[in-house]
Amino acid sequence: MRKVIFLVMVGILTFSLSGCITATTTGALAGAGAGAVAGQAIGRNTTGTLIGVGLGGLAGALIGREVEKRR
Repeated sequence: MRKVIFLVMVGILTFSLSGCITATTTGALAGAGAGAVAGQAIGRNTTGTLIGVGLGGLAGALIGREVEKRR
């Protein structure tokens, strides 16, 4: 559980310091954070958390890219 809290805190810190310039990066970071939480809730282990980060980040980046195209 401490690893998850650490990962979430690092994600929040990274998100707040990165100054997301594009919707793609914002979506990727938000997706990675949400994926980490969902992966931990489902798998209850580090592997599930890391898979959630990867899939969530990818999905968030794709959604953010589509948002940029529509602007």
